[in-house]
Amino acid sequence: MTQPPLDPQPSCCDDYDPHALGVEEALARIDAVVAPVAGCERVALRAALGRVLAADVIAPADVPAHANSAMDGYAVRAADLPAGGSVSLRVVGTALAGAAWDGTLGAGEAVRIMTGGVLPAGADCVVMQEAALRDGEEVRIGSGHRAGQNIRLAGEDLPRGATVLAAGRRLAPADLGVLASLGLAEVTVRRRLRVAFFSTGDELRSIGEALDAGCVYDSNRYSLHGLLTRLGVELIDMGVVRDDAAALRTAFREAAACADAVISSGGVSVGEADFVKEILGALGHIDFWKIAMKPGRPLAFGRIGDAVFFGLPGNPVSVVVTFYQFVQPALRRMMGQSATAPVRVRVPLLAAVKKRPGRVEFQRGVLERAADGSLGVRPTGEQGSGILSSISRADCFIVLPTACAGGAPGDLVDVEPFEGLC
Repeated sequence: MTQPPLDPQPSCCDDYDPHALGVEEALARIDAVVAPVAGCERVALRAALGRVLAADVIAPADVPAHANSAMDGYAVRAADLPAGGSVSLRVVGTALAGAAWDGTLGAGEAVRIMTGGVLPAGADCVVMQEAALRDGEEVRIGSGHRAGQNIRLAGEDLPRGATVLAAGRRLAPADLGVLASLGLAEVTVRRRLRVAFFSTGDELRSIGEALDAGCVYDSNRYSLHGLLTRLGVELIDMGVVRDDAAALRTAFREAAACADAVISSGGVSVGEADFVKEILGALGHIDFWKIAMKPGRPLAFGRIGDAVFFGLPGNPVSVVVTFYQFVQPALRRMMGQSATAPVRVRVPLLAAVKKRPGRVEFQRGVLERAADGSLGVRPTGEQGSGILSSISRADCFIVLPTACAGGAPGDLVDVEPFEGLC
């Protein structure tokens, strides 16, 4: 009996699949589903680093509160200064930072002033000490000075009533300093996002367990732990779940019951998806996608109960790439953080890269600065999705578009520095 010809399905080795989603389309679909979680809290300023503002911060007062000197020198009236030659002014007092001189400056007078000292009434110019010659109770000043020089005006940094930091901002170290300059001891932030994650696979072993033949240590949970910790979420590490229907069903159900988002790695590739799809279909609504990208082609996304679910590939590099490209933007939106596009710079290749048209590729690279100061990028070596060291050595993604067929040294490419992603 003649057997019908095989009709193979597109695999992860194929560079073109007409049924695969583009990266931008997948991002748009995810963005249409996720939304910021409800709930906020007041936290002490020192505990606010990395948290997302739940409300605009409005300046309750001017910063600085008073006009003050930007230099050590002499506060004077610009009207007393000469257009040419020099003039001698009588020094009538001293204004220190934190100890203002409480008089009013008159004609022909000057006040010795330190950086940060409140500008005396009547003064409209500060002459730095290097441009003045002190002689007893007098100071000689030459020409070339003007009204307003070396003065920080009241509210110059932050005027009263201005929006200092907008809701949705993830607070950076300098932001804490800005809030402290306003005298704010606490700030209102979004509650921490709760994220449960686990790995699936009978071949996986946790650190400390003996490796049987064909088994590997689970590295994905450690990569995810680091990525999620840096993102500032509340972690729920559920370990390794075996390829057992009852165990997987329990893990998915328990994770969704205690978290806002659930992330699994493994079990979403062709041949595995049917097994997981049946379980997830009974617990929620999940779409299994093939993404036109490399690495990280298979991706599952949807909801289990009230939790958002991300099913990532099992390959170690694919986990990191898909987290950065899909999971992290979604989690940031759920955290209430304002949307920001990844930072991309265009630099020349320092070494050739191989690629076949059909998919976007996120190759791992290292940025290097040449002797002339110009920036370039070279790949970290072999780019297989199982070579985790390729991303450990990297500090950026080399983003090669769908139609790209590789590149030679000197060709310009888009690069996403990891620091920009973080």
